[in-house]
Amino acid sequence: MTRLPRELRENSGIESTSSDGTVWAINDSGNNNSLYKVGRDGSLLREISIRHSENTDWEELTKDRDNNLYIGDFGNNDNKRKDLAIYKVSDVNNIHGNTAQAEKITFEYPEQKDFPPKKKHRYFDAEAFFHSGGYFYLFTKNRSKPFDGVCYLYKIPAVPGHHLAERIGEYTFCKDKDRCRITAAAISPDGKTAALLGHENIWLFSGFENDNIFKATRKENIALEHYSQKEGLCFTDNHTLLVSDEEEGSSGRNLYEFRLPED
Repeated sequence: MTRLPRELRENSGIESTSSDGTVWAINDSGNNNSLYKVGRDGSLLREISIRHSENTDWEELTKDRDNNLYIGDFGNNDNKRKDLAIYKVSDVNNIHGNTAQAEKITFEYPEQKDFPPKKKHRYFDAEAFFHSGGYFYLFTKNRSKPFDGVCYLYKIPAVPGHHLAERIGEYTFCKDKDRCRITAAAISPDGKTAALLGHENIWLFSGFENDNIFKATRKENIALEHYSQKEGLCFTDNHTLLVSDEEEGSSGRNLYEFRLPED
C-alpha cells in the first residue's frame, strides 16, 4: 500500500479512527512517547507527545467506540516487568496542539510469581490487545523455551486503577516460534471478527458468543506468503485490515491493506 515515514522505523501498533485513510501509529521501546498520524500516502501528518507517560515498551494500539486511543505499554521480553501499563488518550481526533495528556491503567498477571520465571514458564510478554465492551482483551506473546506455541487470553477492565488480569482462554497456534508468536490483535467494527497477527500469518476468529474468542465456531489461518516483522494490525471496516511491519535493513516499514472475503 505505502511506505511509512522514517520516524516509524520501529512501529509497533496502528489504529484507524476515521474514514479518511489516515492511521495512528506508535514505536516500541527506546523511542519517543509519541503518537504519529500518517496519511494514506505515507506522509507524516502529526506527532503528538503524550504527557504523563513513559515508553518502556509500547507494543500495541487500540481504540474504543468514542475514538479514545489506548497504548499498550506491556512489552515484557524478559518476563521481569512489574510496571505493566495501558495509557488512555481521550478523543484523539480533536486534540489541538502537539501534546496530549494520558490516563494510566496498570495491571498484573496473577499467575506470575517469579520475575522472571523459569524459561519454560515465560508466558508474560504481550504485544496484542483490543478494546470491546468496556474491557481489554490481551493476547500473550509466548517466550517459553522450549517453545510450546500457547497463547493466553486475558481480560482487563478498561477503567483507571490497578487490575488483576483475568485469564479466560488459551490457544496453541503451532510449535514454530518464528511463525506462531502473536504480535498484534484487532476486532472488527461490528464485533463479529477478531484478528490476530504473526510475522507471516493472520488468524481470524468468528462465531464466538462470549469473552473467549478462542471458542469461536469459525477459525481461519491466512498465510500472507511474506515474512517480515509485522507488528501493527487494525480494521478500517468489517472486511478490510491494515498491517504494518518494522524496518529491517532496506525492507519493511510498510503499510499493507488486506481485504477479507465477504460471506
